[in-house]
Amino acid sequence: MRLCTWFSLGTGALGVLLLFMPYLLPFGGPWVQLALGVITLILAFRARRIGTQGVEDYDGRLSLLAAMAGFAICFFAGQVAFGEIMRLVGQG
Repeated sequence: MRLCTWFSLGTGALGVLLLFMPYLLPFGGPWVQLALGVITLILAFRARRIGTQGVEDYDGRLSLLAAMAGFAICFFAGQVAFGEIMRLVGQG
């Protein structure tokens, strides 16, 4: 559970960093951000599930923070990815 929580926080932090500084990843940026957002969500909700089922005195605030970051990453990167798709379709 702790590993899932910390990995989700790490991927969430990396995804948020790429949201604020997209020039760090010039090629395939929105797609990598979307993948990081999905991985963050999967790990955060897995940590919450394990914690609520099998850990006594579980405090899920860190995994909740990671899940909120994952939703934000997916939302903002999804907008950019959708714009890229529309740009490609509009040129064809």
